[in-house]
Amino acid sequence: MPPSKTSYVCLPCRASYKQSYGPQRERACPRCAGALIHVGSAFAAPPRRDRAAWRTLSVLLNAGVRFHKSCCGGPGYRPRTLSELRERIAYAERAGIAYAEALVRPEVP
Repeated sequence: MPPSKTSYVCLPCRASYKQSYGPQRERACPRCAGALIHVGSAFAAPPRRDRAAWRTLSVLLNAGVRFHKSCCGGPGYRPRTLSELRERIAYAERAGIAYAEALVRPEVP
């Protein structure tokens, strides 16, 4: 059985790459030679020209949110727009919880 592939992204280049997973090896971007970020196997990259989506993705990744498959299928809810992101960050600050926890909630109270 061939090794499974997972997604890695380069935020400055706004590029996504599928590579075999190996935690012992650091990946480098083929375009800029910067470090790639492991995002998980359930990741779907936004179009390169969609700057708002890549900005949203950047905030998610810097908060520690990844796109791994769960036992029920996909990674669960992830915000797609900057307004959804702002709403969840404001909720995290009001409730005093971690950003990563607030960002993956499907609904905020």
